[in-house]
Amino acid sequence: MTGPRSFSRALAGKAFFDWTLLLPALALSCLGILTMSTFGQGVSLAPRQILWLLVGTVLYFVLASLDLRFIRRTPVIMSLYVLSLVLLALLLVVAHPVMGARAWFSLGPVSFQPADLAKLALIALLAKYLSRRHVAIGDIRHILVSGAYAFAPILLIVVEPDMGNAIIFTALWLGMMLVSGISKRHLAILGLIGLVAAVGLWFGGLKPYQRERIVSFVNPASNIHGAGYNAYQAKIAVGSGELFGKGIGYGTQSKLRFLPEYQTDFIFAAFAEEWGFVGVIILFALYALLFTRLMQIAQSAATNFDAFFTLGFLILFAAHLAIHVGISLGLLPVTGETIPFMSSGGSHLMLEFGALGIITSLARHGRAAPKAVLQNEFLGV
Repeated sequence: MTGPRSFSRALAGKAFFDWTLLLPALALSCLGILTMSTFGQGVSLAPRQILWLLVGTVLYFVLASLDLRFIRRTPVIMSLYVLSLVLLALLLVVAHPVMGARAWFSLGPVSFQPADLAKLALIALLAKYLSRRHVAIGDIRHILVSGAYAFAPILLIVVEPDMGNAIIFTALWLGMMLVSGISKRHLAILGLIGLVAAVGLWFGGLKPYQRERIVSFVNPASNIHGAGYNAYQAKIAVGSGELFGKGIGYGTQSKLRFLPEYQTDFIFAAFAEEWGFVGVIILFALYALLFTRLMQIAQSAATNFDAFFTLGFLILFAAHLAIHVGISLGLLPVTGETIPFMSSGGSHLMLEFGALGIITSLARHGRAAPKAVLQNEFLGV
């Protein structure tokens, strides 16, 4: 006789999707759409974002239903990595600057940011590299090689210039090194290298407006009407939300346009203004559910590649969240970073839902032939 638990496990085994992974992502996206909606009082990106959400959801179901174990193969990963580098290089030649950065390919009403594809490629490449060498990660040579893989897209992104994504890529590589078991001595060396690189960027790599943003971060009152304006208005928006917020659609800082880019770069501040402290707690709870589920999938992964790939996207989402929220609270310089699943834009949303679909597929098919897969990991195929 089959009990309720056995029946539920049977249904879960047949399902090709993971509701515990998908529902938090959908909820976050819906909260973002509500926040960016103007309810007929002005131009809103919400209708377009609803369309992107539908496309992203379909993309998740399609990828989750397929057997994507071929993504573990070295030729597939290297092809994706090289393609992303080529597209990043092409940006510097053919793309038109948008807000001072050559970061987008524009095809009529649709824009594509190659940095999003490069994030997928780098996570897959590092997952492959670490899945075969994580035991020997104490060897500095492996740290340098993996760092070189990350440095190539970072260099191209810095030249655009897009410091926000450069920081994200750096955090992604460092995070994956940490979960692979890097030694404290090597971590200290990396910190010293990072400090030297930061000094070099300050004197020779950053644009004047980027230095102004950092100065305004250290001393927000230095230029409230200039470089420090966005950060100042974001803090006002967050603080004015108080406990329960001003209500959906009643955010004065965002809807009256005192807060620039409130539908993308500062959507957390706009959300906090309308939903208040209670709403922010709900928002963080949704992210916690998503991150916890990703951690569970990584811990039960059939192969090292699957585990590192899942952890890579967990690190990526967490880095975006931490930087975006930190900017809105005045804890970090303004770099123009999106927040996962909430900010307006189709390119990053396709990456996020696509990643969840790939992770679901790998988790679903990962135990089909574990011995053969584990053998292939060490053989490098």
